[in-house]
Amino acid sequence: MDDTNRRGRKPAGPKYVQHLQGSAQTKQRVQLILETMTGTRRVQDACAELKISATRFYQVREEFLQGGLTRVEGKAAGRPRRPATAAAVEALQEQVTELALELKASRLREEIALILPGARQGAAEPQKKMTERPQRRARPRWWKK
Repeated sequence: MDDTNRRGRKPAGPKYVQHLQGSAQTKQRVQLILETMTGTRRVQDACAELKISATRFYQVREEFLQGGLTRVEGKAAGRPRRPATAAAVEALQEQVTELALELKASRLREEIALILPGARQGAAEPQKKMTERPQRRARPRWWKK
């Protein structure tokens, strides 16, 4: 399919740069870089217009492309992690130490309770089993056997 039969807008190409925000000099540089890459302008002509050497032009073009590539690089989803502050780390370490001590004490209490079952304070006596059956409710008059 050739270009004459295509529908829709024509691509803006390097001239699209003029619609973006930035200084006139920067827009000109970017437009010239894109024009050399699409083949609509020779590198020597772009260097003459920018008044720089070909070596410098290639450096600028590579920095431009690398910056764009870095910007559109995929990133991990969500917010970036905040580095932990020294105070927060110290507070968490203290909390871990306290919890470890509480865990040791709890395990010791459990061990003592297993070894000396009658040593628990305020332990209630086991309830005695009922020897009598509870009385049945009276059946209604209409109930027949």
